[in-house]
This record gives sequence, structure tokens and C-alpha cells, in this order.
Amino acid sequence: MTTDGSSGETVRTADEERAWSPEESLAVIRAQHVEAIRRLSVDPVPILGMWGVAWLCGFGALYLASAEGPGPFLPTWAAGLVLGLLFAAAIAVSVIQGVGRSHGVEGPSRRAAAMYGWSWTLAFAGLFAINLGLIHQGMPTRLAPLLWSGSSLLVVGLLYLAGGIIWSDRVQYGLGVWTLVAGAASVSAGVPANFAVLSLAGGGGFLVAAALGYARAVRARRAQVQL
Repeated sequence: MTTDGSSGETVRTADEERAWSPEESLAVIRAQHVEAIRRLSVDPVPILGMWGVAWLCGFGALYLASAEGPGPFLPTWAAGLVLGLLFAAAIAVSVIQGVGRSHGVEGPSRRAAAMYGWSWTLAFAGLFAINLGLIHQGMPTRLAPLLWSGSSLLVVGLLYLAGGIIWSDRVQYGLGVWTLVAGAASVSAGVPANFAVLSLAGGGGFLVAAALGYARAVRARRAQVQL
């Protein structure tokens, strides 16, 4: 749209005179919808990838530090430090992603995301209370590593199942199923093999889920370009 300098009248260009077809209008709506989802949704790839690295390297370090394992190749304190630092980094990435994407979002979507986020805190608070109570009641110390790892994977698996249901996310739901399987396998393996199961099966599951999420995002971007 331009203005005729001599008469002051508004002149519409040829492109503006042409009305959009229904197909073009639908394509624009779809493109805007995809872009809105991309901006408002939490990107699972860095979260899953960071947790995969934390599990793979952190629990792998515990396995290498165990006297009953192939080593020990690492001091116990060093393995604990590696696990703690990696888990702290994974938590930080998760929080930053969640806060950054939810900023400016209101309504049922934000409420559902907030409730789901708090479910992790509440679930693990209950888990810690139950496990500490069992230890206080005289549960053998040798079973503590199996209790903590197995029950933690049970909580993680169930929460991922719930997330997959809430957002109709097959990758997240599949990760929940795999995490439950890995948790059961870790308990059956005993100590210290449970740390190897947590490292390879648990961490590997997160990394595979991150790869699937990345591939899905690439396909979505290509589909957006084609619109």
C-alpha cells in the first residue's frame, strides 16, 4: 500500500488487491500455530540430553568406584562428586527451560505445566520420607542402594507416563515405560551391577529419547518451511 504524492490518495498494490485463497490462509494459520507451539512449549531435547549424560556418566562413575565391581578405578568421593555435579547441572537446565518457556503464558496450559512440575518435587519428597522411614525401621544397609535407585526410577517412570498422557507425547510415554523396566532390572541386578544398569539403560534411554525428540523437531521445521 502506497500514497500518491500528488493527490494524497492511498493506492493499493497489485499483491494487496489479490485476496488470499482459502488454502493460503490455512497455510498461514498453520505456520503461526506451529511457531506459537515452538515458542511456548518446553524444548525436551536439552533436558533429556543433559539427564542422559548425568545418568550415563554419574552412575557409571559409581560403578567404576565400587570395590565389588571391576575396579575400583575411582575414589568413592570422586564418583559421588561427579554424580552430584552432573545432577545439579541437569536440574538447572530443566528449571531454566521450564521458567524461560512459561514466561508470559497464562491459562490452563500454564496451570497444567505448573502442577506437573510440582508433582516431581512432591513425589520425590514423599519418596525420601518413605525410604528414610524404612532405613530407620531397620532395613539392611546393603539394600539401601537398591531401594534408592529402584524407587527413584519408579517415580521417574510414572511421572513420564503421566507427562506422555497429558501432552499426548509418545516419546515421553515410551521413556516412562523404559524407565520402569530399567528400574526393575537394576534391582534384580544387585549391587554394584545396578549402577551399570542405571548408567547404560537409564542414561541410554534418556539419550535415545533426546535423539527422537530432536528428529521430531527437525521434521516439524521442515514441514513448516513447506507450508
